[in-house]
Amino acid sequence: MTLVLNEKIPTFVCVNDYKTTNRFLYMKQILKFLRQLQANNTKEWFEAHKDEYKAIKAKVDALAAELIARIGEYDETVRGLTPKDCTYRIYRDVRFSKDKSPYKTHIGIYICRGGKKSGYSGYYFHIGTGEGDSYPGMHMMAAGDYCADPKALKIIREDIEFEADSFLSMVESMKKEGFVLDDEYKLKRVPQGFSPDSPMADYLKYKVYCVVRSMDNDYLLQPNLAERVARDFRVTKPLLDFVNRAIEFAGEE
Repeated sequence: MTLVLNEKIPTFVCVNDYKTTNRFLYMKQILKFLRQLQANNTKEWFEAHKDEYKAIKAKVDALAAELIARIGEYDETVRGLTPKDCTYRIYRDVRFSKDKSPYKTHIGIYICRGGKKSGYSGYYFHIGTGEGDSYPGMHMMAAGDYCADPKALKIIREDIEFEADSFLSMVESMKKEGFVLDDEYKLKRVPQGFSPDSPMADYLKYKVYCVVRSMDNDYLLQPNLAERVARDFRVTKPLLDFVNRAIEFAGEE
């Protein structure tokens, strides 16, 4: 069945198991709630709909648990994680932000070795409102590291030069599946300590070694979401191994 992108999302229905026969229903509930929250981002509205949020949170935790299990089939470093290790609070930290909206209007699941606070790179699954093509409204999958410390970043760049063929092969394999390197913070020049004449000079300019792929509403609303997400993430595992090796080495220095 094909679902229309702007199809009216039904009123909230609490189901006991997100693996219901209407497997797309729970995701419709999530999108509906996030869109309503975006239009009514106040404590008063949220408190009045707290029971709906709790039911949504239960569905997200169930999705996270299945993703952990399925990704764990090919990445042993994430086995044993719990949804709490990989999910985030909906409350925003507004202390240093001009935007004082109290709640996030997106949901993130970050599955990585040691959990979300470990510092290792991982698999990030992002559910937005589905409105717009930029963060945080867009839906996306991402894999890699977004905040590597300078030591790890230097090691990653050195490894790119030393293992150029392997790195290029990874990039090409991921590109075929729609994952591309995030160049938002890419440098204009090759960083100090590396030759601008290096055959890998362009890749040395990246400040984050993370690949991203956007998704539309239809992707989320089709059956077997966790199975498809885990399958699609598999092509990114070599990059995570590559980046996490550098992070581990940096921590040992």
